[in-house]
Amino acid sequence: MGFASGNSCSLYPVPCSLILEEIMANKLVIVESPAKAKTIGKFLGRGYKVEASQGHVRDLPKSQIGVDVENNFEPKYITIRGRGEILGKIRKEARSASKIYLATDPDREGEAISWHLANVLGIDEDSACRIEFHEVTSKAVKAAVKSPRKIDMDLVNAQQARRVLDRLVGYKISPILWQKVKKGLSAGRVQSVATKIICDRENEIEAFIPEEYWTLTTPFTIGDAEVTARFTGYGEEKVELKTRAEADAVIEKCAKATFQVASIKKAERRRLPAPPFTTSNLQQEASRKLGFSTQKTMQIAQQLYEGVDLAGEGSQGLVTYIRTDSTRIADEAVEAVRSLILENYGPDFLPEKPNVYKTRKSAQDAHEAIRPTVVDRRPESIKPSLSRDQYRLYKLIYDRFVSSQMTPALYDTLAVDIDASTGARFHFNGQKQRFAGFTTVYVESVDDPQEEAENGSLPELTEGMAAKAGAMDAEQHFTQPPPRYTEASLVRTLEEKGIGRPSTYSPTISTITGRRGYIAKENKRLIPTELGKIVNDMMCKNFPDIVDVAFTATMEDELDDVEAGSADWHKIVSDFYGPFEKDLEKAEASIEKVAIEDQVSDVPCEKCGAMMVYKMSRYGRFLACPNFPACRHTLALPNNIGVPCPKCGGELLERISRKGRKFYGCEKYPECDFVSWDRPVADKCPVCGSYMVLKRGGKDTVYHVCANETCRHRVQVENANAEDGDN
Repeated sequence: MGFASGNSCSLYPVPCSLILEEIMANKLVIVESPAKAKTIGKFLGRGYKVEASQGHVRDLPKSQIGVDVENNFEPKYITIRGRGEILGKIRKEARSASKIYLATDPDREGEAISWHLANVLGIDEDSACRIEFHEVTSKAVKAAVKSPRKIDMDLVNAQQARRVLDRLVGYKISPILWQKVKKGLSAGRVQSVATKIICDRENEIEAFIPEEYWTLTTPFTIGDAEVTARFTGYGEEKVELKTRAEADAVIEKCAKATFQVASIKKAERRRLPAPPFTTSNLQQEASRKLGFSTQKTMQIAQQLYEGVDLAGEGSQGLVTYIRTDSTRIADEAVEAVRSLILENYGPDFLPEKPNVYKTRKSAQDAHEAIRPTVVDRRPESIKPSLSRDQYRLYKLIYDRFVSSQMTPALYDTLAVDIDASTGARFHFNGQKQRFAGFTTVYVESVDDPQEEAENGSLPELTEGMAAKAGAMDAEQHFTQPPPRYTEASLVRTLEEKGIGRPSTYSPTISTITGRRGYIAKENKRLIPTELGKIVNDMMCKNFPDIVDVAFTATMEDELDDVEAGSADWHKIVSDFYGPFEKDLEKAEASIEKVAIEDQVSDVPCEKCGAMMVYKMSRYGRFLACPNFPACRHTLALPNNIGVPCPKCGGELLERISRKGRKFYGCEKYPECDFVSWDRPVADKCPVCGSYMVLKRGGKDTVYHVCANETCRHRVQVENANAEDGDN
């Protein structure tokens, strides 16, 4: 069958040439990543060409500030080096396309990329050229293509304002740091505040003076029950034991006393499920449960979002958009997960109404929470198609989402006061789970394991029952300083204080711990380096606004106002730059050059005999010969793995052999000669009592294996996060 040009067909009320043009139309869709392009290309099929810009194609030049301070802070954009070939290919496809859709990520950064592409390709930004979807699924992508919109210039301007502010801060302060401290340093609105938060915590720790206190616990036999209770005071009066003498006085006073149950309080405790993940929640939980760094979490989450090849299905986006501060869930997704809960767990696990979670007041709420795109796609069913880390993170997201729409867990709690005839009071708390509820699927972890509530059997007691006391145990303690930040707790603090936004947490931490060397990681704790302390002190004295938490949080709110269309970005930058410029002038005149002395170690250089010094690279601290460049010898610092030596009880260190192979040895070498090529773990063999080591049985299988050659007992473990070295 053929079509005559310009004629109408009896079957069609329009000219056949137009039908042919529509059939042969080549529509171009531009996304950011090749992985997403591959996935979306399969969804849209014939008639569509999908290309990837591979992120930004234009940016401010690296060789100059790129902001015209005298002309209303207008930015100067150039094509990013290395993007010319990519742009050339996109331009070629655009020339033959009947329609161009800009499908970059649905956030400020993505909107800005679309705007830059529109400028490069000559597309009217007010035309219906922008499409937006929050999950890479066939349904979402096809729906987006049917509803294009114009570019949102409020979003673009919010991104431009952030970019210009960051460029002004970075390019104006960094040269001062180079001149006064050392080359290669930088400052930034968010990174400088994050560094200050960590330095402030370190100052708290260094200034902390521990105080002694004692706890007094006693085992009691009450009828057939045995409980351990803690001394709290005399009657309703609370007493803190500060010294051993005070503890001994209580023991002496109770030596001949009689005891009885004074009061019993029974109650029901409801434990509510945690909301589905936001970006910061995901980074925190992946750190605690999986041992992932924030950077690794976001890399893997991006893969799950953009699409993974599934057996029999092709490339599929597995989770919704991963940069979000909202706990909101689409009605369609709520209905789907409620059906799954009812079918698989029963009516007792399904709330009468869907659970709704409050989003933080400071949240932009532009996107849904992070959830699986298809709730029927269970982690176990697609496990063969995923890498080990992809599976672990997807399972974390999936289980959290399902549990968020389940009923609370119910606990019976018991609080018992046991009084001595001398007036001393001892207290016992206990709880027992009566109904598992959401904990059947998922339990949120905590930074401090001691925060987990006890869950044991509850004795049947009545008031007035006699209690027989066992030997009283007095234990000395000292108050502890606040803990150093982990990546997880730093993200939580940044979010709570309104510093940065979901997309900024990971790059901020990577910058201060890697490229700049301001912060070091030891046993997953963040510790300021000497360089970090010097730069932080300099910033605090000379640029107090830049490192002020409240000032930076207010600036984030102002950027949100730009996004909402209620503020002009030029004015925000101008209001910031006036005082900032004055601070710059004062700093250049008053800051004296700082000499950073290398810290000398007690390790001699194997090549020339000089005592090696500590240096910092993007991978952490290392030892280097001070005679560089004449001598280039370096050594990796041993890493404490947090496992006691099986031979002497000292700390085990991760070391590197002369041939570059990793091994584990005792810190007390040569006094203790313990060494192992396999990584020891803290668990003891349940069969023979020997130490155990970490072994992998395949892509997804991890074992703790007995090191005793005559035993070799093995135990499969679900989560070896601390031993994986992921962080």
